[in-house]
Amino acid sequence: MALEDSKDEFNVIALAVIFDPAKRKILIGRQEGDPKLGDKFTWGFPGSYLQHGADLDRDLKNDIKSKTGYDIKNLGAIFSKVYPENKKFLAIYFLCEAVKGKINPGGLFKEFKWVRPEDIEKHFTTSFHSRLKEYIINLK
Repeated sequence: MALEDSKDEFNVIALAVIFDPAKRKILIGRQEGDPKLGDKFTWGFPGSYLQHGADLDRDLKNDIKSKTGYDIKNLGAIFSKVYPENKKFLAIYFLCEAVKGKINPGGLFKEFKWVRPEDIEKHFTTSFHSRLKEYIINLK
């Protein structure tokens, strides 16, 4: 079967791991009502569903600005995974820094908070890969 003929939905999500190097904290957000994720998802990294042919960097920056209030600098991809809870999602994680702005939740995000890297996993309801955890804990 040709890829175009497939009726299976597959989503690619670009997620921003927004790190504040001065405070050594990472921004996470609580969202509600994502029709693709349901009620199982609570806290996580802000991000963007990617569309075919999209400009990844531009779309990530625009979506993060609208969801968090921050302009970000994308420092590059750091990790990717397919979620064991739902194999129709590929997440690509990008290390980012907030360069200006202030927290202003938008979209489905209801609140944000800065947390220490070693405390992030306890907020997540989805799987947290050990390699991503190790990378985040070792940010300096």
